[in-house]
Amino acid sequence: MLKKFALILTLFNVLFAYSQLVINELDCDTPSTDDKEFIELKSTTPNFSLNGYVLVLFNGTGTQANMSYYVVDLDGYSTDVNGIFVLGNQTVSPVPNKFLPESIFQNGPDGVALYQGNSSDFPNNTLATTTNLVDAMVYGTSDPNATGLMSIFGIVNQLDENINSAATTQSIQRKNDGTFEVKTPTPGANNDGSGFIFNGLSISVAANQYNEGNSFIINFATQTSVTSDLTFTFSLNNFSFNSADFTGNTTVFIPAGSSTFNTTIQLVDDALDEGDELANIRFGTLPSAYNRLNDNFEIRIIDNDFYTLPFGTPLNPTFGNITSTAPANYYSSLEGLSGAALKQAIQDIIANPAVVRAHNYGDITDILKTADQNPLNSNQVWLMYKETPRAKFEFQTSSNSTGKWNREHIYPQSRGGFADATSEVGDGINVWLPTSASDITAGHADAHHIRAEDGPENSLRGNKDYGLTGYNGPAGNQNSWKGDVARAVFYMAVRYSALSVVNGDIPDTTVGQLGDLASLLAWNSLDPRDDFEMNRNNYIYTWQVNRNPFIDYPNLADYIWGANAGQQWFSTLSATTFNEVNIAVYPNPTSDYISISGLTSKGTIELYNNLGISVFTSEFENAQPIHLNVASGIYFAKITNEGKVVNKKVVVK
Repeated sequence: MLKKFALILTLFNVLFAYSQLVINELDCDTPSTDDKEFIELKSTTPNFSLNGYVLVLFNGTGTQANMSYYVVDLDGYSTDVNGIFVLGNQTVSPVPNKFLPESIFQNGPDGVALYQGNSSDFPNNTLATTTNLVDAMVYGTSDPNATGLMSIFGIVNQLDENINSAATTQSIQRKNDGTFEVKTPTPGANNDGSGFIFNGLSISVAANQYNEGNSFIINFATQTSVTSDLTFTFSLNNFSFNSADFTGNTTVFIPAGSSTFNTTIQLVDDALDEGDELANIRFGTLPSAYNRLNDNFEIRIIDNDFYTLPFGTPLNPTFGNITSTAPANYYSSLEGLSGAALKQAIQDIIANPAVVRAHNYGDITDILKTADQNPLNSNQVWLMYKETPRAKFEFQTSSNSTGKWNREHIYPQSRGGFADATSEVGDGINVWLPTSASDITAGHADAHHIRAEDGPENSLRGNKDYGLTGYNGPAGNQNSWKGDVARAVFYMAVRYSALSVVNGDIPDTTVGQLGDLASLLAWNSLDPRDDFEMNRNNYIYTWQVNRNPFIDYPNLADYIWGANAGQQWFSTLSATTFNEVNIAVYPNPTSDYISISGLTSKGTIELYNNLGISVFTSEFENAQPIHLNVASGIYFAKITNEGKVVNKKVVVK
């Protein structure tokens, strides 16, 4: 009898524990980038331990319908004095008890469930179950019902966050009777406004960027005046930014009857080139009556100790300062070849399994910080499409790409057939694998076609072809990247047997082909190889022990795909450009005419628009005014004289 009573008591305690904890509020759709999403749990009793619980997110439709896509283990956490526990993005206010990645909640129809168990019980694509289920919610934003999840969980009504046509500003909230309503979010508080009301603390600073040597004021404020003296500490340390980088008081004291405290932080102007850094203003431990309205407040510290490189940016290029580091006779096997034999000989060099090395995707981040370094500031990378620099430390590490840079595959991953094929963990220049022309996996981390790029712009480009109706860059860009893109695509189409470049814009789901060849051939000519690109080629060679031959010899592309296809190629045929220092185009910008100096005989000028279409042609003599008849815009000028060619950029107002 005693054993039976003990068993009944144990079962009662387990069921009682289950019933204490419910899903109390969900905000799955928030303005803009979905960086204010959260889910709130509530226990019947305060300070309830969450040990042994897991929260699981489930797909409601598609090929992974009724399967898990994210799990959170809640061991080590507990609810607060109101029985509340919040999981959400870092910008949720008050600050969540546990952070979640941005945009992690799908807008529906999907589900979220609370289980007794461990995260290991729910690897991705685990089928939803009622085993050890504590509570569940199936939700959407004006979506059809996720009937599979509803059936599994025994749920009659799918909850609609958009029922008031205000999904981005409202959340789904449990009422005291167990039903739900949709209204303004109340993270960290009882949905009916009852219970203990915390005094919220916030951090504010006048700006989010300061130079070394500057000072700035940090303001701490409570929502209501404190009733007794409040003292706590804060920190600014964040990775390489530490106490050696600043001076100032890091203890906050707000006397009774007041609500604010200010402190001045002086940034140390040292002589070290540490790169731009982030200070992270972070609360220390707060008394139990207070909560954080914001935290982890980031301040960018601009390092004034940097070095420059002896060449220009792609927007203001230089030529001839950086020479190829290709070993002697690296390309000697190409001499006199033509057609398929020439293309095969190039592949034999750049995909030689006895020489060429394959690295992984994690290494690419380190490679780009040097290969794509802004020549004017060693603390920055140059963003190819956006034609602007960005701090190296602003590399994207979460789903939020705004203001960040990431790795752009010029030959898109899905189009190349090498999506996510290598590890995200870098292991350095001295760890590598042999590779070959048939090793398409290596394309995932081949630095010759991967560039530093603005995160949102990378997403905007997507899997599109280049040229024609494909991708042509951000509005107003000056096309400084188009030749770089062309030569990278040409490299990929030769380096890997499974890849090619073709004419026309083709469906962006096509694997193994990329267009538009005609546009890329024009770009190769109109945006010539510069010192930035040659320096990049030299550096990547130190890692991969192969080069992009279309950077070393840009006219190779014409002998494989272009006007010289089928003709014999000789390296001497590549000496076709002027000393660009001697050629000047003026006035530039202009309104109706230009002159070209630095030539000793007649020449020809052609103007091409940003689509590579010729819109103006004229013969001229040295310094003779050339009257233009074109619309305002940015043009490539192709100047030909005595069989040699130089390309210049011309701006017509």
